[in-house]
Amino acid sequence: MTRPRPPVGPALAGAFDLSALKQPPPTREGAASAAPAGLDITEANLEAEVLARSNQTPVVVLLWTPRSEASAQLGDVLASLANTDGGKWAFTTVNVDTAPRVAQVFGVQAVPTVVAVAGGQPISSFEGVQPPEQLRRWIDSLLSATAGKLGDGEAQEADEVDPALERARSLWDEAEFDDALAAYEAILDAQPNHAEAKDAMRQIAFLKRATSQPSDAVAVADAAPAAVDAAFAAADVEVTNDLVVEAFNRLIALVRSTAGDDRTAVRTRLIELFELFPQDDPRVVAGRRNLANALY
Repeated sequence: MTRPRPPVGPALAGAFDLSALKQPPPTREGAASAAPAGLDITEANLEAEVLARSNQTPVVVLLWTPRSEASAQLGDVLASLANTDGGKWAFTTVNVDTAPRVAQVFGVQAVPTVVAVAGGQPISSFEGVQPPEQLRRWIDSLLSATAGKLGDGEAQEADEVDPALERARSLWDEAEFDDALAAYEAILDAQPNHAEAKDAMRQIAFLKRATSQPSDAVAVADAAPAAVDAAFAAADVEVTNDLVVEAFNRLIALVRSTAGDDRTAVRTRLIELFELFPQDDPRVVAGRRNLANALY
């Protein structure tokens, strides 16, 4: 689990800086290569196909280079997901070699970089190649976070100007976990059904705990498989390293071998970990089934 974040958080701050498009373009030679099957974004169509379009539906932008095979492969996976989702979100691409000033607008530091745009604003991003299942979760989180907020633009505008939510997101991005938790808790006090705040508090509480676990937690737990606290620490480390199935299986095995209060504690921790992911995630579905088998 390379980046256990909220469904979608503002990884990029503020609006796009379009002033880069007013600068003279640098001379650059780009290697010809087959592009991923997404709409190619240039200076000419950036505003219409990304910024304006994102007021109606989320737009995912892949900033890539044909000089990187992994970059192109990431594009192929995203294109396939977009096709599967049938228009729920738009997939676009920016070749940083042929459109360097567009890449500058996005503030790209490395390729590949993927940016999600909604309501004319960048709301989430990541660098590097991700496995298909991680991309699926990221897209699902994007759709969940923007559901009902696009279209007429009014709900999106209301969300953008909510200073409490923006502050909470900013604190999370800055890894100020205690302050972020307090900020989201204040939002929940005012809006008890606020979905993003609920999920964010679960995620941040996990991150705060997981980042405090010792680096050798897995080895320690492997050496003492009956130690509940050691297993908890190891499972946290495994989840943060995207070894989710391994973490689930570790605790399920402990459910089978413990009884009484220890068994209850392990079951509770497992359910807590399940709730970090979409509930239709195949790993969660299998984990819940295996937990039920272990209990009964």
